[in-house]
Amino acid sequence: MAVERPSPYGSFNFQVDLGSDPTGPHAGFQEVTGMNVEVTSAEYRACNSPNNHSIKVNGPYKCGDVTCKRGLIGATDLYTMMDAIRKGDRSAIIPIVTITLQDEAHNKVFAWKLYNARPLKYTAPALNAKTGTEVAIEELVLSIEDLTIE
Repeated sequence: MAVERPSPYGSFNFQVDLGSDPTGPHAGFQEVTGMNVEVTSAEYRACNSPNNHSIKVNGPYKCGDVTCKRGLIGATDLYTMMDAIRKGDRSAIIPIVTITLQDEAHNKVFAWKLYNARPLKYTAPALNAKTGTEVAIEELVLSIEDLTIE
């Protein structure tokens, strides 16, 4: 699906699909952060190596936790997902979360697939009666097992 072009895409036009459940989370997300993959490495040196230094050996890779933020719309779906996980309901694990970047004409140009996402943390919006003029934002942190690009 990745579509190359000479100028970079903007990061503001994207969609988040949290699975095919029609009762699942809805509404647009304001921000998605933390999508990354990191390969760990270990240093190794054999005792009979002619070199007096260690070499780097690739180890397992790990994926970062992904944070999704959206304006509070009165729906309790994000909290409901978190509540299900904390009660041991494995059905709240989302097999595939798809985050799709779009171009200016809303054509899909890039997609990230997050595998076996489970809610890790729910944060309610900060409330401030004295100086609060911002939109109430709630966030859900997802722990993922793998990340690929289409």
